[in-house]
Amino acid sequence: MDLIHFKYWFDCLKDSNFLFIAGPCSAESEEQVLQTAKALNNIPLVKVFRAGVWKPRTSPNSFEGRGQEALEWLKLVKEQTDLLTATEVANAKHVEQVLRSEAIDIVWIGARTTGNPFSVQEIAQALRGTDIPVLIKNPVFPDLRLWLGAFERFYKVGLRKLAAIHRGFYPMVKQKLRNIPKWEVPIELKTEYPQIPIIGDPSHIAGLTDYVGEIAQKYLDFNFDGLMIEVHTQPSKAMSDARQQLTPDQFTQLLDKLKFRKPDFDEDFVDKLAKYRMQIDSIDYQIIELLGQRMDIVKKIGAYKNAHDISIFQLDRWKEIVISRIKMGLSLGLDKDFIRNFIQLIHKESINQQIKIRKNGTKRKKTN
Repeated sequence: MDLIHFKYWFDCLKDSNFLFIAGPCSAESEEQVLQTAKALNNIPLVKVFRAGVWKPRTSPNSFEGRGQEALEWLKLVKEQTDLLTATEVANAKHVEQVLRSEAIDIVWIGARTTGNPFSVQEIAQALRGTDIPVLIKNPVFPDLRLWLGAFERFYKVGLRKLAAIHRGFYPMVKQKLRNIPKWEVPIELKTEYPQIPIIGDPSHIAGLTDYVGEIAQKYLDFNFDGLMIEVHTQPSKAMSDARQQLTPDQFTQLLDKLKFRKPDFDEDFVDKLAKYRMQIDSIDYQIIELLGQRMDIVKKIGAYKNAHDISIFQLDRWKEIVISRIKMGLSLGLDKDFIRNFIQLIHKESINQQIKIRKNGTKRKKTN
């Protein structure tokens, strides 16, 4: 891909060094849309109003958006404010409705859609011959090539106003954040294709308003190009993602607390030390997540052993673990003693977990 135009169109969209996109998760009513848009129009940093017209949900029983009716509300936003408008499209029919309505300035491709090359191709074909900007969210699972493949599909049909949205990745086990940032993925995208603008989506990574601010600051610290943050006038009554949406006042307070980089900051994205530290942070979180998964399995083993009166410690299994893990560690260039100590710590905690299960089981038997 010839990326020379990628950064140019995006820089023209911004009044400063950063682009702010804000608005509710879903367009729920004309009143809700206009109230939120007018509140955001009073915040000079905000240039684009976002609202989901169609909502791809896990369950068909969940609110899936107002559809074409909501496009009319976004048209009113364009008429009554200075904001540009953006919404998600997931198929060719959505594209046709958006183009016909003339209500939308920018479209984005959701994480679920990015993961489906057939859907991406369908949307790209429907947008052929237009120059509407397209923002592409990362796929649900961390596959950089799949993410880049979506860019290539839009590029091949002649679209050049493209940018990425990093919204994190689906976690295998429940954690405090809704999605895992895996910062090394957008870093690699930025390293391979520095001309692709990257917008951070702290709302979808956070899942809770408590964490939106710190994640937003992270994006600024690492010189991303913009932020997309969910804002709703009455989040408690929101029909989707209520817990991650800020009120306009909370959003204003967040903006006031953010620390922006100096305009003359090195455009090479981030210095090497910070980049490496970011990668280490991401890997550490993944190690801890995997340890949590391992302990969940240990608890199941402990319960099974307890139910069948099997001893907790089994020497042959322990020897097998030590030998195989040290062998693997050595093949990766790790120190033998380090691997042994690490495995011993994990094994000690595994034994502790099984002892707790055994004690709890004994207490229940005595009670009964």
